[in-house]
Parts: sequence; C-alpha cells; structure tokens
Amino acid sequence: MPYVTPSHPAPSPRGPRRGGRWSRTVSALAAAVTLATGAALLSPATEARAAVAPKAAAALERVTSFGANPGALTMYVHRPAALPAGAPVVVALHGCTQSAQLYADNSGLNTFADRHGFLVVYAETTTANNANKCFNWFPPGDTRRGRGEAASIRQMVAHATAAYGTDPANAHVTGLSAGGAMTSVMLAAYPEVFAAGAVVAGIPYGCGADVVSAFSCMSPGADRTPAAWAQAVRDAHPGFAGPWPRVAIWHGDSDATVAPRNADELRDQWTAVHGLGQTPSLTSTLGPNNTRRSEYGPTPGQAAVEVNKVPGIGHGTPVAPGSGPEQCGATGTQHFIASICSSYWITRFFGLAGTTTEPPTEPPVDPPTEPAACWTASNYEHVRAGRATTTGGYAYAKGSGQNLGLYNTFVTHTLEESPAGHYTIATGSCA
Repeated sequence: MPYVTPSHPAPSPRGPRRGGRWSRTVSALAAAVTLATGAALLSPATEARAAVAPKAAAALERVTSFGANPGALTMYVHRPAALPAGAPVVVALHGCTQSAQLYADNSGLNTFADRHGFLVVYAETTTANNANKCFNWFPPGDTRRGRGEAASIRQMVAHATAAYGTDPANAHVTGLSAGGAMTSVMLAAYPEVFAAGAVVAGIPYGCGADVVSAFSCMSPGADRTPAAWAQAVRDAHPGFAGPWPRVAIWHGDSDATVAPRNADELRDQWTAVHGLGQTPSLTSTLGPNNTRRSEYGPTPGQAAVEVNKVPGIGHGTPVAPGSGPEQCGATGTQHFIASICSSYWITRFFGLAGTTTEPPTEPPVDPPTEPAACWTASNYEHVRAGRATTTGGYAYAKGSGQNLGLYNTFVTHTLEESPAGHYTIATGSCA
C-alpha cells in the first residue's frame, strides 16, 4: 500500500518543531532526568528475574502519512494476518527512552491482537520532541484537545478507520509511564473517541502544567479531592455528557519513579467522572502473584473503573513470558517486569477477547491426593532455604509472590508448597 513502509529504526522525516518557551521547558526537563521511565530503577532482585531474552522483533508497518500531525509523532501498526472488517483498534504508547518497536516486542499486546483479531497502533515520539523520548504529558501545547501530540494520536485513530477499516466505536488506548500519563490525556481530551483505556504506572489528567509540578506529580504525587480531579477531566472537553470511557489502572506497589499513590488518585478521578464512590463493589486477586484488583461499578465483570496493584514490582509493565493462555511479553529490557501478563487482562477489560477459545493443552487430571508440604520458619530462614526472595527489605514467597512482611528473624510464617516450587502462606493444616 502506498501509505505504509516496512518498520525500521530511523526517525521519521519532520518539519520544524514548535518553538518557544514550552519546547525549551520540556527539553530542559528531559535533559535533567527521564520523565517516568528514563532511569533504570529496577532493584537487583528484579533485574535477576528479568533475564528472559526478547523474542524476534515484531513486524510493524510504518505509516508515513496520517494527517496534519501537529505533534510530529510517528505511527506504526501491527496488523494481524486475518484482520476482520470492523476490527477494534488499540493505541499503545511507549515509556521514556523506549520506542514503538521495543514496546511491541516486550509488552505482549501483539500476542492478543493476533489471537483475537484487532489492530494495534503504536505511536512513537522522538528526541526532537523530548530529549529522552517521553511523550509530553503535561504541557498544554500537547495535552489539549486539537493540539500537539494529543491531536496527532487522535489522527492516528481516524487513519486506522479510513485505511484499515477499524470500528470507530471500538477504539482503546494504553501506555506505560509517560505513555500512561498520555493515556490519561487521550481519555480526557477525546472521551468520545475511546471506549476504554488502561493506564500503566501513569498519572491523573490535569496533574502538572510545568516542570516543577510535573516532578511533584510523579513523586510524591498530588492529593486532590475526587471532585477536583473529575473537574479537570470535564474541563478538557466542556459540554461532553458521556458516555465516559472505562478505565483500568495498573501500578506496581514498589514503584519508586511514579509513586503508587497515583493509582489511588487516578481511581478518584475516574470514579468521580462516572458518578461512583471510591469504595469498590468487588475485590479479588489475579494470577499466581495475587495482584490485587478492585472494581468500581454496579455490573460485575464490566466495571467502569478497576485498579490492579501488582505486589513486589517497581516501575514498569508487568509481563509473564511463556506460551500459556495467560502469558505474554518478554523481559530482556528494562521496565518490562516478570510478574503477571497485564496485556492479557487489559485485553479482557477492553472486551476484545471475543469468543476465541484457547487451544487445548493437556486433558484434565484429578487433583493430587497427597497433602501439601509445609515449612514454618522466620522470613530470614525462608529466604535462606529458597522458599522466598527479598526485595526492598521485604520477603516474598516464591511462585505466588505473596508479601510475607519484613525480611528478618522475627516475622514467622508457615509456607505451603503446591505445586513444587510454588509457595503460599498456609491457611489450613498440612503435612
């Protein structure tokens, strides 16, 4: 097709960038520190877990023309071999120092695009926009409706409908860190465009409009009332009466770059926008690491807002390398952390899993009749015996990732092993 070329690492051709105070301000910020994901902040324990090499590079098509592109971004797409007419579209926004290709190779989104038949649009910024390739998530020139980078991303969605036949009523957006904060921007500035969004390690819309306030938003985070947060969203598109996008929030509870408090402020913002309270209607845990999910809304399984707090991980996208139905991604680079496949759950939240059935694996077997083995010891001894790991002064059970409390000789737990190598805190009697 004349409007795409094969993906390659070279930056896209571009005209002169917007000048003036805002450009200089953003560049100064980027030069001082990477916004949200520029620095390698993984703990040694996390680095040790992140040892899985990335898979072969995902095949992306570069779209050379998709509109006026006032934010000077680059557009790539991942198109499944059998993309149906009227397919959904997911916009994916990378973190600082990353690229569209890196995000595609490690996040796992393409796995589910191929499985369920939706288009993934990867937006990419450049060092000309921001020295550390961060999306400009706070300057008004890039975060207001019809302006800058936000307008460019909107044009990508429109182009996806025109060029690939995607369903304009079934568009979604997700991103990591600065890309997560930009996801908040898109949901607020263009609520009529996106049915749902997923903010990973991001920041509420309207938090920060300059360098100083942006850093404060990242950490320690801003504390505002739900009504104040909701008003910032409504002010982004005055007169819009809904329906508002559904929002999923993902955050590591040990994030030292974007404070976990931001997950709570995002919850306050979007529950208030939806006219909901801040008390969850349903709580549960997900995956072998017991990610804590809180859902807000009257319909189980169709929450207007959900918060997923991932135990024991820092700043990054949770992934779970492997070929299982709930596994995805790779951890061969920073800020993709072995934990839980967030892209699997985000795809489900977006309603894109459809009726596709997973391929059969092995026939079911009867559960084992032997009692599980148990060990009672201090957290220190559990770590020494290989039944737990330690990160940030806390001990975590191997396999389940349950937080056992402080890593010392005073805190004692009974751990149950079932299956082999998977430990949980024992809740009943065992051998």
